[in-house]
Amino acid sequence: MPTIRSRVVPWLASPRGAGRDPVRVLVHEDTAALRALVARDPVANVFIDSLLSTGGSAVPAQRGAVILGFFDPDGGALAAACWVGSNVVPIGVEAGHAVHFGRWIATHWQPHASIFGPSVAVLGIMEALSAAGVNAQAVRADQPLLVLEGAPRLEPNPALAHSTSGRFDEVLAAAAAMFEEEVGYSPFLGGEENYRRRVAWLIDHGHSFSHCEPGGEVVFKADLGAVTASVTQVQGVWMNPRYRGLGLGAGYMAAVVQYAQRLAPVTSLYVNDFNHRARAVYEKVGFEQVGTFATVLF
Repeated sequence: MPTIRSRVVPWLASPRGAGRDPVRVLVHEDTAALRALVARDPVANVFIDSLLSTGGSAVPAQRGAVILGFFDPDGGALAAACWVGSNVVPIGVEAGHAVHFGRWIATHWQPHASIFGPSVAVLGIMEALSAAGVNAQAVRADQPLLVLEGAPRLEPNPALAHSTSGRFDEVLAAAAAMFEEEVGYSPFLGGEENYRRRVAWLIDHGHSFSHCEPGGEVVFKADLGAVTASVTQVQGVWMNPRYRGLGLGAGYMAAVVQYAQRLAPVTSLYVNDFNHRARAVYEKVGFEQVGTFATVLF
């Protein structure tokens, strides 16, 4: 990927509201407007909602990240936003907003792991980045966004349980195998200690679920990657290859839903359109499509 040098652009140095560009970095005083924007679609925005909650419900919510806002040129109201950190996550972004966010990100380029969120926003941002010479490793343009509200359609597998710190090494190995299978490289390349901390955090907060055989082998695992009072998002779903094709996935996923709905009434996830086996499992459990996500991997 070509090197893109950051440069100062005039609107960044202008007084608030006086710049020509409708995009600027949000500040603490924008928190209420951002929260209102996030609330328009709690399912699509569960990731950013969970980060805002973890960060004390204020902007900025996490060190090393900024949140960009697109302000209506007519009324000055916050119309869309975009989280820019290790990942890029659009919030309420339509096609007309995406090009502005993409240009800002290109101008201030730093390495990002991915862009993910509603497909129109993600693909629009990537189009602007491509025009600036930023290349992607992979673009997954069609990822059905699924939800389940209420009980799963089939009996949960009682063998699934909260992961425990006593099984940390086994769960970590399963998580790393899932990641490498999904994106094509080891998560440890981005810093093994950071990944270990993330897995430990999920276990400590009761957001990791697994079934381990007595000898320690993980049969199945899944996480709640984002949790709010109204929605959870399931991530990191992995079945040990030795147990695939045995019809176990639906029961495990029903158990994940059962655990998730102790925390919030709506369970969500998104899946690659080409993963027909997983999509069949989710449909069997009772998930229904409510939108389409996309993911760009760098």
